[in-house]
Amino acid sequence: MVTAPAAFADAAASELVVGGIEPIHGLKPGGTFDLPVTVANKGGTAEKVWVSSSVTRGLDFMDVPSNCRVQHIRSYDEMPENWTATCAFDQAVEPGVVYTPEKLLRVKALDRAFHDRLRVEVGEGGAPMDDENGEPSVAGTAPAVKLVEKQAGGEGSAKRVNVSITSVNTADYQVTGAALRGRVGDTVTMKVKFANAGPAWVLEEDEVEPGVQIMITPPAGTSVVKRDYYCHAEGAKYRCPPHLGMYMAEDAHMVYTFKLKIDKRIAGAKGSIALTTEPRPFDHNKANDKADITLDVTGGGSTGSTGGSTNGSGGSSGGSTTGSTTGSTGGSTSGSGGSSGGSSSTTGGEGASTTGGNLAETGSSTLPVMGAAAVAVVTGAGTLLIVRRRRAQRLS
Repeated sequence: MVTAPAAFADAAASELVVGGIEPIHGLKPGGTFDLPVTVANKGGTAEKVWVSSSVTRGLDFMDVPSNCRVQHIRSYDEMPENWTATCAFDQAVEPGVVYTPEKLLRVKALDRAFHDRLRVEVGEGGAPMDDENGEPSVAGTAPAVKLVEKQAGGEGSAKRVNVSITSVNTADYQVTGAALRGRVGDTVTMKVKFANAGPAWVLEEDEVEPGVQIMITPPAGTSVVKRDYYCHAEGAKYRCPPHLGMYMAEDAHMVYTFKLKIDKRIAGAKGSIALTTEPRPFDHNKANDKADITLDVTGGGSTGSTGGSTNGSGGSSGGSTTGSTTGSTGGSTSGSGGSSGGSSSTTGGEGASTTGGNLAETGSSTLPVMGAAAVAVVTGAGTLLIVRRRRAQRLS
């Protein structure tokens, strides 16, 4: 058998690239834009190609052609859920020619849109298989489209392109305190809450939005018997992460559970839960960034001064284990067949239950918790995260 020279084989191989994708800023929820994608071939002829476009959970596809399939991919490995539209073109892409779909794919900003990611990539041959972490893909219902020669410019330089898509929106981070009651010597359960009341979801990456932290100060006259699993002592306070992943879904919340022993009665004893002070220009309501934790000591017992807290530096760890879910009620408004639902799950230790947006409700309660703000029930689907892991490829 005669083998073609290596130089000839390399020259015959296709080299597909995409172009025309640029960041988009200043969208409004409900607004739309078209993806001006181009496909070029810097190598040999490709007999058939596919183009895949993925958007994070604040965006969705509209009027998807029938030669494209849309898949809803659940959150995993700290990645937010996303929608992927993969279009197959059973036609040759010749070297030196720039192509574009005869009708561009349209994207809509949902009510929760804020900071989103768009990824576009191209490949040769038949369309790739569905992502195993997603739901089965669904074909579009709009008329099929083909690639046509573009009149001028737009040739890209990479097989895959990632850009930011931002929308004008707000999100309200808020905390809810607690009202505790007991006798000297009692151990009481304290539950306090952090939430994103929306309407926007927030992708918390250092280059996008810095992550907020929650500081919890137990009331004076108490000591911590058992801290929340994810909180760590800093002097008389406890620093708690808002969640285990990289984003805060709209209407998501997390409950922090502590067990406190009432050591003595101190008139007017009061603790607090508060957000740290990183800039959050999307959050216009600062009035609910801090809430009181009150303590009513009933019956007998000594009454101390209103001085420092006796809560100590930590108590035992391992309080409540948490799970995390995220979800979307937006679904696909395109040929993908309507909204995408999901499921929630429970896991972990004492009283653990999942909530929305990479958050978890932790622990059990033996006393009522009253707060300064009510938090909406979270909806959607997601993936349990116990140990933080980073995915090799991200929408960044």
